[in-house]
Amino acid sequence: QVQLVESGGGLVQPGGSLRLSCAASRSIFSIDVMGWYRQAPGKQRELVATITSGGSTKYADPVKGRFTISRDNAKNTVLLQMNSLNFEDTAVYYCNVRNVISNTYWGQGTQVTVSS
Repeated sequence: QVQLVESGGGLVQPGGSLRLSCAASRSIFSIDVMGWYRQAPGKQRELVATITSGGSTKYADPVKGRFTISRDNAKNTVLLQMNSLNFEDTAVYYCNVRNVISNTYWGQGTQVTVSS
């Protein structure tokens, strides 16, 4: 069964850091793009960052310079290092994986709350 297991969310003060991790099961064939999306209350799910199997990255403008996405292809994992967090970063963060034939998989989501 295909699974994406996320971890690392939590409560952090403004200016703090968190690191999210997502491990994809081996049953996903030929992973191409891995990434993170987020959904804040009352808003649509939006792209945060993606990384291809070759290491090319893309970031949403609000997180550029603060978030860093990386992956370990051997372990089928993707990480999101989040620094200088602010209130607007509060959301449920979802791991997303797409393989070479465009099958898409989603994690269950992990809550990130930025609060003083």
